[in-house]
Amino acid sequence: MSDTLQTLAGRSQYEQEIKKSRFLALAAPVATPEEALAFVQASSDPTATHNCWAYRIGQAYRFNDDGEVTGTGGRPILQAIEGQGIDQAVVLVTRWYGGTKLGVGGLVRAYGGTAAECLRQAERVPIIAMATLALRCDFADLALLKARLPELDVTVEQETFHADGADLQLRLPAARVDEARERIGDITRGRSVAQRTDESATLTASPPPASPP
Repeated sequence: MSDTLQTLAGRSQYEQEIKKSRFLALAAPVATPEEALAFVQASSDPTATHNCWAYRIGQAYRFNDDGEVTGTGGRPILQAIEGQGIDQAVVLVTRWYGGTKLGVGGLVRAYGGTAAECLRQAERVPIIAMATLALRCDFADLALLKARLPELDVTVEQETFHADGADLQLRLPAARVDEARERIGDITRGRSVAQRTDESATLTASPPPASPP
């Protein structure tokens, strides 16, 4: 398992047949539990025997066996996600029963293995810890701040004007907070001081989450 959390760059799928049962895994990046559940609902096949799934988004996770023996469908899928150091992702494994029972161990291996192979083949991107800064600046400094801060991967999330200048809310990689504060102080000659407003760093990945099909 990698020390750096990753998520998926886009949707991925993998299909295999095990003792005449067909297993199809679909995986996608998601940002919220609501997105994960929407993906499951949109991607499940109502004509299939089972649609087992799991997601992990930070500390939030959930899994479902969809009628399989308890612990043989959703949990192995979740373990596949966690075992590969993946976050902000959902995996759905759909099974069409082929007439041969797999047993408890066989089901665990089938669902977990299909999910794991789907994730192994998927393109990944690193998840970056992000932070939020707030500052007030004079109109004289505003244009230069907005021109120079993108060099530090800073984006202006909110801009509110008042009589003497503007209030800015900035989002940037947490690792660059100290550098950004120093740059803001240099640009404004100490007139503006950036304060961190997030209680803890949030995580984000570079691509947007995939929409349900």
